[in-house]
Formats: sequence, C-alpha cells, structure tokens
Amino acid sequence: MITVPRGLVLSLAALFSTYHVLLGIYSLNQPRTPGPAVLAIVVYFVATVLSLWPTSPMRMPLWLAFFNVAVCAMIPLLVVSQLDGSVDNGYATWYVAAVGTLMTITATRRQPALAWVGAGALVVHTVVWAGPAALGSMGVIGSVVWVAVAVILARALAKAGRDARQYALAEREATEWQAAQEAHLYERQVRLAQTIRLAAPMLRRIIDRGGDLTAEQRQECRYLEAAVRDEIRGRKLLNDAVRDQVMAARRRGAIVTLLDEGNIDDIRGPELETVLNTLAAAIGGTTADSIIARTAGDGSATAVTVVGLSSADARLSALGQESPEPEVDLWLEIPR
Repeated sequence: MITVPRGLVLSLAALFSTYHVLLGIYSLNQPRTPGPAVLAIVVYFVATVLSLWPTSPMRMPLWLAFFNVAVCAMIPLLVVSQLDGSVDNGYATWYVAAVGTLMTITATRRQPALAWVGAGALVVHTVVWAGPAALGSMGVIGSVVWVAVAVILARALAKAGRDARQYALAEREATEWQAAQEAHLYERQVRLAQTIRLAAPMLRRIIDRGGDLTAEQRQECRYLEAAVRDEIRGRKLLNDAVRDQVMAARRRGAIVTLLDEGNIDDIRGPELETVLNTLAAAIGGTTADSIIARTAGDGSATAVTVVGLSSADARLSALGQESPEPEVDLWLEIPR
C-alpha cells in the first residue's frame, strides 16, 4: 500500500498555517486597532502548533478538537471587531482561510464532527457580519470545501487502512492454511511410504499363496497390522529403534500401544532422537505384558510417559483365590 510520510504532510500543513499568520501580520495596518488581530494571530498560532505536534497520536484528542472549535469561533470575533463589513477588507480577512486550514487539520486527525461545527460557526458569523454574498467573496465557501474534502479523504483512507489489514490477515491465514495442507500432504506421503515398506512383502506373499497362509504367517500379518496402526497413531513417537523394540515386544506376547497426541511437535532434531531412543530402551528393557507410551499434556516438562503393566498370576485364579490388579512393572517419564 502506498503511504505518504507523516513528516511531509505536517510540513505542508505548517507552511499553509504560517502563510495565514504572515497575511495576518501583513494586514495589521488595516484594522482600527491592531490589538485584537494580534491576539487572534497568537491564538491561531498556538492552536496550529498543538494540532501539528509531531509526536501527537493520529486521532486528535477531544479536548484539543474543542479548543480548535473555540479558536475558530473567537478569531473572527476578534478580527472583525475592528473592520467594516460593508467594504472590501482585502487580506485583513485572513482568518477565513486560517479557520478553514485549522478545521481541515482537525478533520484529517479524525474529528470530522467538530470540524463541521467550526466550519459552520465561520459560515454563520460571515452571514451575520457581512451578509450571504460575502460567503463567496471572502472565500468562506472554499474553506468549507477544504473541510469537506478532508472529511471524505480521511474516511476513504481509514477504510483503505481497514481493508489493507483485512487483506493482510486473509493472506496470512491463506498462507498458514496452505502450509498446513502441504504439511499434511507430506505427512501422508511419509506414512504411506512407511506402510508400503512394511506391508508390501506380506501382501505379495498373500497374493502368491492365494490367501492360504500358515498360522505363523497369519500372526505375522497381525504384527504388521499393529505396526501400520503405530504409524497412524504413534506418528512422532516412532523411529527405527522404537519400531524394532515394539515389534520385539509384540513377538514375545506383549500388547504395545503408542499414542501421539501432538504435544511433542515442537521437539525436533537431536532432542527428539534422544527422547525416542530413551523410549526404545524402556520398551526393550521391560517384561511387562502391556506397554502404553503416550505424549504428555501441553505445558508439561515431560515429553513422553511410558507405563508397563504385568497381568496377575493365573495360578491364583486356578486355586480359587481372587486375582489381584495388574502390577505396574514400568513407570517412566521422559523429559523434554
């Protein structure tokens, strides 16, 4: 979006305001008594400096906007108190353009309602003092047009700014959505390739034998199915060491469950390998009948929790005794 430096805008407004001050000083010989005109120049200068202060916020404070309106009502009263409204006063009516400039600044700084009040006060004063015909000859209509243009431009620029922010937000959301879709696609491709690598040999064997498998081959299919489920549910809990230890545990009769709930997605590189190697060592070092490994909750200092349970002794049930609850054979919290 094309932007205009604020310093340039302030400089142009300051030049216009200084020009009006110089016109007021130049025409001090026309009023019967220059005192009120000098006071009007000083008040206008103070209001302009406050309105164009470089470090001020874009939206003009309400107290300053009311002050500018009061200045626009006071300046004409001070200046024309020493002028004759029935004659052409030349540059002595410098206050008309000055009021228009000050209200234009007020409107540009997002106080359009009070800018219209100040411009309306100028119109009413001119009609009362010199008649409706003076609105054109003294330049009052031009000052009102300045204010109108400033209000329209301020609203248009504000709308353009809102639209630009909305477009930027939409673009950022679209970029994030695209990145997420690409990540999902990559994830699917990786999981599919891993699944094909695991299952393809057994699938070819099933085809070759026409589905007539031995008991050992059927059991191997069950192991492969569990491994495929690990690729879906385990996700980042898997590396080659974990896969080998999980398969070894299943071959000895253990039930292994891997659950990745997405809470370790921020762990990458060597740190993730350290966590997974620790998990593989824990699975390989236990004789538990049931092993559950899952990621910890958000905000936890633990990356993965591993629990191993050993079933009750079957001989107790055979003797008619109540079977105890499964015993905890392994409890491990792997830190981040």
